[in-house]
Amino acid sequence: MKKIVAAIFLIILMGCSYQPSDREMISSEKSPAAIGPYSQAVRVGDTLYLSGQLGLDPLTGKFAGNGFEAQARQALENQKAILEAAGFSLRNVVQCQVFVVDMNNYPKFNTIYKEYFTEDFPARAVLEVSRIPADGLVEIMMVAER
Repeated sequence: MKKIVAAIFLIILMGCSYQPSDREMISSEKSPAAIGPYSQAVRVGDTLYLSGQLGLDPLTGKFAGNGFEAQARQALENQKAILEAAGFSLRNVVQCQVFVVDMNNYPKFNTIYKEYFTEDFPARAVLEVSRIPADGLVEIMMVAER
């Protein structure tokens, strides 16, 4: 009998400690729809994980331009729209991962980046990659925290 009571007590105790996942998929019509099986962003608690965004214009589905600067600005605008859809802002961004097909664009990216982030810069990595989906020139991922 003691074993049964102990088992019931243990089950109740474990059930009381269970907390359902506070996980929400986020999307914005002001940012291009995902071009694969992924969410634009996922919020877990006070943290928002944003998938990579290309420089695609959400209205046309085409790149904002052929040049690096236009695509970089549009990728940042797309991320900004997703942040806002989740109730976050660029001030909440704690990390950026940037992928470029030509590291010679690094100085250009820094100039554009400083238009969006002016102080308390997020942690960041910029990596040159051989190819980006849809043959884009830049892709940007972010993590934001409230």
